[in-house]
Amino acid sequence: MSIIIKPVISEKANYLTDLRGSYSFLVNPKANKIQIKKAVEAAYGVKVADVNTMIYAPKVSSKYTKKGLQVGKTNKLKKAVIKLAEGEVIDIFAVN
Repeated sequence: MSIIIKPVISEKANYLTDLRGSYSFLVNPKANKIQIKKAVEAAYGVKVADVNTMIYAPKVSSKYTKKGLQVGKTNKLKKAVIKLAEGEVIDIFAVN
């Protein structure tokens, strides 16, 4: 099971990084905070101080067509906000 899906790159995520040293990642919805902490520490070689998680429900949309009502939905997402220990930094844009 892959824990970390991708880092979140947005204005709010960059603001949190500059202000608090927190980084945002999309993670597997079945992963818990301990697994997320270990995965980030292993992937980036940093010391994680705190993990906060948020679960986003799927968004449902529907429209009327000739064939009737068409209903679709997006996937459920889980976002983790990682706070690093003092002096630790992750370079998200580094080329591996």
